Amino acid sequence: MKELSEQEYQRFWRRVQQIGLNAYEARSYLVLVGHPRFKALELAARAHVPRQKIYEVLDSLVEKGFAQVIQEKTKLFSAIEPEVAISHYLARRTRMLERELAEQSKLALGLVDDLHAAYSEGQEGRGTLDPLRLVSDAGQIAAHYRRMLSEVTREYVEFAGPPYAVDPLEDDLLGEARARGVNCQILVAANGADEHLTRRLEGYRRQGAEVRALPVLPMKLAIFDGRAGLFAMLDPVVTRPTWTAVVFEHAAMAGAMGNLFRQYWQQAPEARVLAPFSEGIPALAGADGRG
Repeated sequence: MKELSEQEYQRFWRRVQQIGLNAYEARSYLVLVGHPRFKALELAARAHVPRQKIYEVLDSLVEKGFAQVIQEKTKLFSAIEPEVAISHYLARRTRMLERELAEQSKLALGLVDDLHAAYSEGQEGRGTLDPLRLVSDAGQIAAHYRRMLSEVTREYVEFAGPPYAVDPLEDDLLGEARARGVNCQILVAANGADEHLTRRLEGYRRQGAEVRALPVLPMKLAIFDGRAGLFAMLDPVVTRPTWTAVVFEHAAMAGAMGNLFRQYWQQAPEARVLAPFSEGIPALAGADGRG
């Protein structure tokens, strides 16, 4: 077998470590790759692994599928073919990670339930501003939105426009709300006509929502049952535009935001996107079809 040059050895040594072997394991495997077989102590000298460590390293390589034991008069070790060793090792790691993630997900769901009661008790006696929370992380904004939409029982209204932290059409959130008898009104910012907008409007209608459109909306807003919701606006300070959301569970705030929604809703015609689009704004027709 061809022995690796020093340059090849150094290059492969770093790459083998990147897939999950430690430094001693990587050295030992690369030496085995270039030779048919080795005794343990001979390999320790060639791979610059401490003699007291070599058996532990070889046991690990055998367990991970990179080496095998050849029983002759004395125990010898040889490399498993790289194509077989690496593909099997990565497949096994993938299965292990999937199992770990599944177990962690189960634990996390139980932990959320267990901590919810403690959190609720701990929030008693909150200050007057506590019903308002500033959230700038897109994942957390999406989590609040999903939770509120999954819990709404009577009415859900929204100023909808890109970018979307969560699409109510995904995971059938909107369909599930309609199945519970929730009245859904969505006012869309239609300041740019494209195929994506057309599909979105059609999707909202198929789910049973009332849909209207205006070229510009003042903010992103969603209100649930007239008691809770969130609104989001672009942060004007940072160089890279980001959204900051105010999540509220406050009836007075929801009422004020509801009034704002209704003012814009009454100004907007029913959104019937027609083909072809007019330049910049989709053709809109009123409920009577005349615009």
